[in-house]
Amino acid sequence: MRYDIHHVTRFAYGNAVRFARCNLRLKPIDWPGQTLEHYDLVVAPSGRATPARAEAGLAHVTRLVVEEPVRRLTIESRARIAVDRLVPVPAADDPTLGEVAALARASGDLSAAGPAAYLYPSPLIPLDREIADWCAPDLSPGRNALEAGIALARRIQREFTFDGTATLVDTPPHEAFRHRRGVCQDFAQIMITGLRAAGLPAAYASGYIRTIPPPGEERLVGADATHAWVLLWCGPARGWVGVDPTNGIWMAGDHIVVAIGRDYAEIAPVDGVVLGAGAQDMEVSVDVAPLASADDCAVAVAAPHS
Repeated sequence: MRYDIHHVTRFAYGNAVRFARCNLRLKPIDWPGQTLEHYDLVVAPSGRATPARAEAGLAHVTRLVVEEPVRRLTIESRARIAVDRLVPVPAADDPTLGEVAALARASGDLSAAGPAAYLYPSPLIPLDREIADWCAPDLSPGRNALEAGIALARRIQREFTFDGTATLVDTPPHEAFRHRRGVCQDFAQIMITGLRAAGLPAAYASGYIRTIPPPGEERLVGADATHAWVLLWCGPARGWVGVDPTNGIWMAGDHIVVAIGRDYAEIAPVDGVVLGAGAQDMEVSVDVAPLASADDCAVAVAAPHS
């Protein structure tokens, strides 16, 4: 499947901003099962955009500097991407969770794609005994790694309520957990907390899911916004396998990976420093449209926090 992605972020400031320096992580990375065919970034009013090195995680980073006073700033990203990723099928020869934990500890791969970086707590995903105990029944060391991953994702999907008003972008996992409410970022971080507590490498994936479902299928939760899910490392043969606790499904042909990190803070789509006074309003719109032909195009719609 090929998709056109249209992602627009609009900022409106109460008073003129004299200077802005932002990191943009909007260009999808290279990742198994997807190929980026085209990417374009437009900023209005124009700023100085240059490639930058990702300080952590896996991401394409663009450094945006706006040096003229502005009251409004629009960042528009367009991508065309081909996705060819099948639903994983657990197999008898898959490693158990105990074997995955041992393989991760023994791994010498210290790259941003290696398991070692994702074994330990991170600033937004600390250790939490309450969450660890809740996740533990699905994470028996002798269980098939893929079966355990999808079982935990589906339990989160069943027992938690998607509520875009329940949390903020900096809400810690334990608050969403105790209220059993939140958005995709919260559900991903809760699941990662439990997996890491069990000694398993778990990464935070940020990206998109298909906006328009196939005929006869329900619309996925998290469409019309940037989405978040979990990558579980399942040994060197399987590698990273994606599970989506918001929808209780595998990462497959409906998911597009933009960036991967230890938590949201490392791979936020837009972050940075703004010098000015007054309130700031932000509006985000995302559309992920499947291409029936090369001439099809996407239409942006308003997006909530997810």
